[in-house]
Amino acid sequence: MKLEDIARLANVSKSAASLALNGKPGVSEETRATVLRIAKEHNYVPLKKIKKKYINPSNSTNYVIRFVGCKATDLIEDNYHNMPFFNELLGYFTNELKNYPFSLLISSIDSNSIREDLKRIEDEQPSDGIFLLGTNLTLQQIEEVQKIQKNLVVLDTCAPQSNLDFISINNYQGAYQAAEYLIKKGHHKVGYAESKTRIYNFSERKRGFFDAMNSHGISSKDVNIYQMHGMKIETDIENFTDLQSDSSLPTAVFCENDYIAISLIRTLSALKITVPEDISVIGFDNIPESKVITPELTTIGVNKQKIAQEAMRKMLANLERQEEDYGMHSFINTNLIERDSVV
Repeated sequence: MKLEDIARLANVSKSAASLALNGKPGVSEETRATVLRIAKEHNYVPLKKIKKKYINPSNSTNYVIRFVGCKATDLIEDNYHNMPFFNELLGYFTNELKNYPFSLLISSIDSNSIREDLKRIEDEQPSDGIFLLGTNLTLQQIEEVQKIQKNLVVLDTCAPQSNLDFISINNYQGAYQAAEYLIKKGHHKVGYAESKTRIYNFSERKRGFFDAMNSHGISSKDVNIYQMHGMKIETDIENFTDLQSDSSLPTAVFCENDYIAISLIRTLSALKITVPEDISVIGFDNIPESKVITPELTTIGVNKQKIAQEAMRKMLANLERQEEDYGMHSFINTNLIERDSVV
């Protein structure tokens, strides 16, 4: 994270952020407190204070690790760290720092210019390793990162054919679990709400869900599929008017993530279709908004703390050569969180 990022998050100029961080006059105490809070939350380290490797007061090696998120206009935006899932994930990484000899830098780069952007920021602030948020990236893009920083742990995606280190949600298991739950609740006429933008996570969730359906004799041809925006909460009446017909109304819909589920609940409400009385809805990810929507959303929980812990452990093992030099694919299992949107 750079000074410009701190200033943008605090909604102040770069010069004002610099004054606040350096304890100089010229800004209000409220602004100073806001800037210092944001800097602390994101473990901001001024460029002039960063070295590639340095010794901390306890005489143990301290590694500079960069957390990289790649923005893409169709899915992951520039302010990904303010989005619920990723904000929580970053929070757990920050909390885990006390257990590891790491200083964490946070950077956003453009997925269309990964190599150029990453080389530039690595030249400015060298790192000892990178946590790469690979949610929306192809294997080719991920390998571009590895060419610049070999100590790489990729988060929130997986490429089974690769020997790199991946720490991912068990998307297949979570969606299979959701389908089993709906079937046990008596739902056999179901719908599937998917993201218009396709990524590894969503593809695995779709595979798991339909495998579970097929295991109970429900053909994929009998499941209505609806498409929505994957990372934006919106009301989309135009694409769901057919749900007002009793003949086409499924008794339940599985949504590939909570953004889609919340959007669907809002859309159904606008169409005067009640959740869960008329139709049950289940999501995936357990973002904070899932507990404030009415009705509260039944969803698949993701252990973000475990993702952070496993990623930190693997990074340290790689840096200190505690393990053999081979890649590891780790899948963090999910859990069902029952609330009020499914009956």
